[in-house]
Amino acid sequence: MDWSDRHCRYFWRLLTRNALLYTEMVTTGALIHGDRERFLHFNPEEHPVALQLGGSNPAELAQCARWAQEWGYDEVNINCGCPSDRVQSGMFGACLMAQPQLVAQCVQAMRAACEIPVTVKHRIGIDDMESYDELAGFVGTVAEAGCEVFIVHARKAWLQGLSPKENREIPPLNYPWVYRLKQDFPDLEIVINGGIQTLDECEEHLRHVDGVMLGREAYQNPWLLAEVDARLFGGEARVESREAVIDALLPYVEQRLAEGAQLNHITRHILGLFQGVPGARKFRRHLSENAYKKTAGIDVLVAARQQLLSAA
Repeated sequence: MDWSDRHCRYFWRLLTRNALLYTEMVTTGALIHGDRERFLHFNPEEHPVALQLGGSNPAELAQCARWAQEWGYDEVNINCGCPSDRVQSGMFGACLMAQPQLVAQCVQAMRAACEIPVTVKHRIGIDDMESYDELAGFVGTVAEAGCEVFIVHARKAWLQGLSPKENREIPPLNYPWVYRLKQDFPDLEIVINGGIQTLDECEEHLRHVDGVMLGREAYQNPWLLAEVDARLFGGEARVESREAVIDALLPYVEQRLAEGAQLNHITRHILGLFQGVPGARKFRRHLSENAYKKTAGIDVLVAARQQLLSAA
């Protein structure tokens, strides 16, 4: 949440044409009672793109799945992995792993309301769920309702005692359990998530499962995505250089600024683009010190790019 917004996804799409992109988690309440257009709007260039939902009421999730299809999303996903207190109090996220029958009812209602794929993202367990059998029981129950794709974060979530950040780092990774899910449910599409930082690791995981989800690494080191099409999809790289990405982004930035957007709401997502490149610190500093200003225009991004050229 607050990371993979539409500006971020447009930027990522400049790096890879094939990877499936996911929205931030949007609650059913926000769509039903809030500014639906703000939450559902996305750039056509983002395809393929999935809408990620937070909720636990089958009827409300069905309505939101219907909207997802009407707005043109390629997939709708239920988040059963987020461990934050706010998510728990709203009865969605990781706490739903304790209620597989309810998740199954949600999937069933959503599939009846739309024709796009309904998928589930979850953990390998929560709190006192200590066994693989409990994980397999959750997946089996939800699969019976018609879910065919499971994105599995290979860590448990502790709903009490750990912050969301700690829940992304402290519980140990258990990739073998995710591999075993694929062995036990060969007809399901199993996607692995959690702690994956390189495409070499992705290729290793793909020997055991059907897909890999990248999270923080894709955000913090986005240039990694520039190799995805060639390495993982057997295609051609979409862009030749980091500088070419900035050039391709400029028309988008100009258009959004003309619509009233603030520059830093876009540029905050590209701060890691030049990670490890001479001048990267100057690039980040220039954007951090100038893009937040209400009068900041396209010239700020052009000047930040110039910082790199002067450091070369």
